[in-house]
Amino acid sequence: MEGAVFFAMMGCSRMELEVCVDSVESAVAAANGGAERIELCSALSEGGITPSAGLISAVRAAVDIQLFVIVRPRGGNFVYSDHELDVMRQDIVEAKARGVNGVVLGVLTSEDTVDTVRTRELIALSRPLPVTFHRAFDVCEDMDRALEDVIDCGADRLLTSGGKADAVKGMNNIAVLQRKAGNRIRIMAGGGIRISNVRTIALCTGIREVHTSLSTQVRSTAYDGGAEVNALHGGFTRFLVREADVRAFKSALHAISLGD
Repeated sequence: MEGAVFFAMMGCSRMELEVCVDSVESAVAAANGGAERIELCSALSEGGITPSAGLISAVRAAVDIQLFVIVRPRGGNFVYSDHELDVMRQDIVEAKARGVNGVVLGVLTSEDTVDTVRTRELIALSRPLPVTFHRAFDVCEDMDRALEDVIDCGADRLLTSGGKADAVKGMNNIAVLQRKAGNRIRIMAGGGIRISNVRTIALCTGIREVHTSLSTQVRSTAYDGGAEVNALHGGFTRFLVREADVRAFKSALHAISLGD
């Protein structure tokens, strides 16, 4: 079942785009390109950690679209110490004070299950803002149980690649999650989503929201003389979101909704 007929039956007139960014420049590009929402992170090379208070404030001042902030104290796994949980609590308070529209988080146990006690506490602290449970979910082996745990904790949205390396490989699982979730939680597909595959993912899964970075690698030439230091820092490479790429992605989503 394709196109407009499919989305009419799903009760959906359009799909929403969330773009993951780590700078003011990328946030502005995402907003100007038509994204509905931004997920603001730092250290995207580590999968994203909590951005600084200064970056949150600067992005909030620069864009009017929805701004969600990831609350993740470090890279690595999602099993946190008491000290790290204290940091997460304070980061939530600071983010709320800076006018964000939502929080993105996820806490697991050492058995790779959802830590319902700590997750529920952090979600309660985040209120009245909506909360997305991020791809820590994809580490959980029992996705059925993890889905119910995330819902029971009160999360509003679940970001997932279906437990696979990317959403293409996991789209059958995402479809199952979407069906089982019903109207209890929003399922947002993320992980390796591009213009070239978003139509296939959307039609296979029935999802209405997609998450992507759409970042372009930009290499600095300012330090070409220091070859050893340059190599140590990966050529001082950074990643930027370009407005034209966001516009093109939004056009692809619009075409899916219209059945083109």
